[in-house]
Amino acid sequence: MDAGECSTSRPPHPSAASAPSPSSATAVWAKLVPSDPAFPEVEVAENDAVVCSLVAPAATAGEEVAWCEIRRNGGDASSATIRNLSSDAIIVDGKIVKQEAVDVKPGSEIVSGPQKEDHLVYTFEITAARDQDKNNVKIVIDIENAKCSICLNLWHDVVTVAPCLHNFCNGCFSEWLRRSSSKSRDKSQSAACPQCRTAVQSVGRNHFLHNIEEAILQAFSSLQRSDEEIALLESYASVKSNIVLGKQKNQSRKRPFSRSSDEISNADLPCPQCRNEFGGFRCIPGAAHLQCNGCGGMMPARSNINIPQKCLGCDKAFCGAYWCSQGVNSSHCNLICNQETFKMISQRDISRLPDAVHGGNPYEKDITEKCIQQSGKTLQAVISEWISKFDNLEIDRTRLQLNNVDAITSRTYICNHCYNKFIDFLLYWYRVSMPRNLLPPDAVNRESCWYGFTCRTQHHRPDHAKKLNHVCRPTRGNP
Repeated sequence: MDAGECSTSRPPHPSAASAPSPSSATAVWAKLVPSDPAFPEVEVAENDAVVCSLVAPAATAGEEVAWCEIRRNGGDASSATIRNLSSDAIIVDGKIVKQEAVDVKPGSEIVSGPQKEDHLVYTFEITAARDQDKNNVKIVIDIENAKCSICLNLWHDVVTVAPCLHNFCNGCFSEWLRRSSSKSRDKSQSAACPQCRTAVQSVGRNHFLHNIEEAILQAFSSLQRSDEEIALLESYASVKSNIVLGKQKNQSRKRPFSRSSDEISNADLPCPQCRNEFGGFRCIPGAAHLQCNGCGGMMPARSNINIPQKCLGCDKAFCGAYWCSQGVNSSHCNLICNQETFKMISQRDISRLPDAVHGGNPYEKDITEKCIQQSGKTLQAVISEWISKFDNLEIDRTRLQLNNVDAITSRTYICNHCYNKFIDFLLYWYRVSMPRNLLPPDAVNRESCWYGFTCRTQHHRPDHAKKLNHVCRPTRGNP
């Protein structure tokens, strides 16, 4: 048991207690640092969260009394919970705490009694474990920044292009390179970066980012692609080592010869309507264009047409619906998205649950699949039913992680990524509105996790993900 140096009997001077045992010190993860340097620090161990004070009246030898309990928060490694176990009140960050539990974070001030006078004041700190591997360096990365801008999924066998240093799946970029080369008349011309259109001078496999890719998959197994997708990507992959693209031309001091507009080849005009007239429209010189977030191709920015060019859920441009309305297909230009990548919600079909549903928790996904099977309905029928409820404003839209949520209806065009988020939102409400007795037998008696759908522990601890229900609202800290 960890010993502290605090007093709940309000002696003139707080009494010192014994130091923590060696066995508990090996699992120390936090400590209380006293404001008075005459008293030692209090170490908090993983296997014993109770901190004791040593009450030492003048006539006795003193006895240990449980003062507080400090435990690490499972959903947030940067905070903890302190519970007052003493018979008197304590003060945490200026708030009087009696018998309840409150959250603390590094730098929190804890007073061992109901007032600062005659009681020790501590500062809470989180420390690294002493036996932690020093080579285990943690890198914080937004998963959205670890996705290929061609397929919109997590990188697979990531490659980096120069000089812009954008990253893509090996298979995606190799296929992009093949299509660009087949359309280019000048075979020595460098391909354009799919993300920023900069001329690519070289491309190579990025082993550092490949390690990050694997670490992300270990933490978020739901982002793992199917075996069929991986096999297809690897069949496309052609980047085995660093490759220099195009010919490195000698720089000339002479002013380059300017070609007339009639001499510009089609390869210099990535927008089909800059080359020819389609759908009764052709771009005028200098017209504004949008770059498709799916294929990287260009399309004219036209606000006076009925077909949307941007996904309302993420505000990113997608060209599939526009080119379909103009009668343009892949025979006219390779850099065109399939129409299926950007469709109206009501026109979409769904036959299987997305892998990322319920935060990627496979146990919750399995329960939802069983619920749908027991109902005798198809997944499409269930989704259509809840889309109607969404249109009729019967669902609270607060949790929908999309832009412009109030403007979205079943007739809204959204991209595949936003559609998966929309399906996850609908299935959340499908589950939370379901009576407990209609759940599968192994899910009926599960308690709900305090952190609900925001819990991060469910992503790296399968036992926690399976034991507790995570399709629920967070209740941590709520009265």
